[in-house]
Amino acid sequence: MFISLWEFFYGHFFRFWMKWLLRQMTGKCELQRIFDTYVGAQRTHRIENSLTYSKNKVLQKATLVVQSEVDKCVEDIMKEKNINPEKDTSFKICMKACLLQISGYKQLYLDVESVRKRPYDSDNLQHEKLLLKLWNLLMPTKKLKARISKQWADIGFQGDDPKTDFRGMGILGLINLVYFSENYTSEAHQILSRSNHPKLGYSYAIVGINLTEMAYSLLKSEALKFHLYNFVPGIPTMEHFHQFYCYLVYEFDKFWFEEKPESIMYFNMYREKFHEKIKGLLLDCNVSLTLKI
Repeated sequence: MFISLWEFFYGHFFRFWMKWLLRQMTGKCELQRIFDTYVGAQRTHRIENSLTYSKNKVLQKATLVVQSEVDKCVEDIMKEKNINPEKDTSFKICMKACLLQISGYKQLYLDVESVRKRPYDSDNLQHEKLLLKLWNLLMPTKKLKARISKQWADIGFQGDDPKTDFRGMGILGLINLVYFSENYTSEAHQILSRSNHPKLGYSYAIVGINLTEMAYSLLKSEALKFHLYNFVPGIPTMEHFHQFYCYLVYEFDKFWFEEKPESIMYFNMYREKFHEKIKGLLLDCNVSLTLKI
C-alpha cells in the first residue's frame, strides 16, 4: 500500500518538480544528466526508466522504437528536449547506443520466443541433422546404432527418442545443447563425464534443456537487462543468449557438485537454489556473467 502510494505521488508530482528544479540548476534535462553521471548498464537502465515515466509521448514511444527508426527517434528526442547538438556533442551518440540496447533486448526476447515455440519435428531434416550433430559432438568415438535407441540415455535423454524431451522448450533446447557442445567441446565432454558420477550424477541433456528454460525465463522477466547492457555495447543477439546459457551450464555443474545433493530426487530443490543465486547476481548493476575458463 505504502509503495503504491509512493509510486503514484512520485510519478505524478514529486518527480516532475524535482526534474524541473534540477533543470533550472544545471541547465540540462534529465537525460543529459544521466549521460553525464552514469555509464554501462546503469546508464541504459536509467535512460529507459526516464523515457518510460516521461509524460512526453515522444519520449514514451522511444522505448518501443524499432532498430531501423532509432536515428529518427534520437532526432525527435533532441528536438523535444531542445538539445543543441553543437553544445552537447555526445548526446546523440549516447542516446543512440542506449536505444539500440533497449530495442535490441525486446527484439532478442521475440527472437528467442519464436525459436522456443517451434517444436522439434522428426520429419524436418534440419532438426534431425542437428540432433545427430549433438550425438557426434558428445560421443565422437561411439556410433549411434539407430535413430530411436536406448543409447540416447548415454548423453542424458529420458527415452529412446529424444524428440519427446524437447516439448517444453521446442527446438531452442536442442540448439543450446549443440551450441555449448560445439563451442566448448572439451568442457561439454568433462561435464557429460561428471554427470555420470555414480552418486552425484544427473541427466546431462535433460538438465541442459531445463537450463534453457531458466535462461528463457530470466530473459522474459527482464532480469537479464543489467547483464546484457553491460556485456553487449550494441544490440544483443541470439549469440549472446547462447553465451549466457553456456554460463549457466558450466556454473550449474560446479554448483551441483559443490552442494553434493543426497539424491537426484532433490533436483528441483537445488535447481531453484541455483536459480535464486543467479537472480541475486543479476541484481548487481555492474554484473556481466560470462563463461571464464
